[in-house]
Amino acid sequence: MIATLDSVEESSCEASGAVSVSRDFALLAPLAVVCLPTFRRPAMLRRTLQSLADQRSEVSFVTLVVDNDAKTRAGAAVAASFFDAGRLSGLCLVEERQGNCRAINRAFREARERFPSALYFLMIDDDEIADPNWLGRMVAAACDRNADIVGGPVVPEFPADAPEALLRHPIYWPAFEKSGFVPMIYGSGNCLIARRAFERLGDPNFDLRYNYLGGGDTDFFTRCRAAGLVFYWEQAAQIVETVPAERLQPGWILRRGLRIGAINFRIDAAKGGALRDRARLIAKNLTLVPVSLVRSLKLALRRKPLLVALHPIVIAIGRILAAFGGEPEQYRIKETRPK
Repeated sequence: MIATLDSVEESSCEASGAVSVSRDFALLAPLAVVCLPTFRRPAMLRRTLQSLADQRSEVSFVTLVVDNDAKTRAGAAVAASFFDAGRLSGLCLVEERQGNCRAINRAFREARERFPSALYFLMIDDDEIADPNWLGRMVAAACDRNADIVGGPVVPEFPADAPEALLRHPIYWPAFEKSGFVPMIYGSGNCLIARRAFERLGDPNFDLRYNYLGGGDTDFFTRCRAAGLVFYWEQAAQIVETVPAERLQPGWILRRGLRIGAINFRIDAAKGGALRDRARLIAKNLTLVPVSLVRSLKLALRRKPLLVALHPIVIAIGRILAAFGGEPEQYRIKETRPK
């Protein structure tokens, strides 16, 4: 009996444990895998996947989508439409356990195990749009510079009526502005990690303690730096991030600053548990209070907008609150039950 293309696809899907796979799944041997965790943003996810389908690179790659919403699986449905139509090669999985780090860990782990030919693992968020040359430039940077980890800029796309005073707030803009080797990168929204980088780490996963707080990527890259891995920044590998109106509200901006402070504190606190390390951590917290006041005053004297000027103080407050157990949980979603 000769299997039809549909039956091959169905058996591949069942064997892989995926909710959907592309028709060429059994034949895939990519050089790169683009990992894409998603949660309840199907319209944005469609734009992200289309930007991957529009890549101009000759690098062979597949897309691995992880839907972190086991209830509705709206993201999985969008991914399936791309795989079924042959617009992308790859697969989609559902991670039933909630949390940002769980979804990312599942994506990277499955990518490494399912595609042994792949040497590079990239990540893009489900609210981002990749430049058509993004993938090729990221892989070229890794190859040409022999870098273990490559980062690139995530440039904000603001609503048309965004307040001018907020457009230059540092939370919206990348850490670097030109290509070159850097001490480390801080976010996973536009990154490439070589297979050897995962193999060099004792624990190649994002720490689940950051599952709802966020910052698991910063912690991961901090550990990569401690392991001696090489970081490179490729300015030409640009990604555009959609900034919704709610992320321009003062409350959201202040909460983001508090979260940055909490993440920084947690990373510092993980460096050691000895009495000397704890004393150093306390001293750093106390020192940052007057330092942040001076930084904010300088920004105010330069006539920066109020929220920009307050940013150093807000980060310092976030650290202090985290020291006493107060941490925001951006990625925890509480389901409401009908009465």
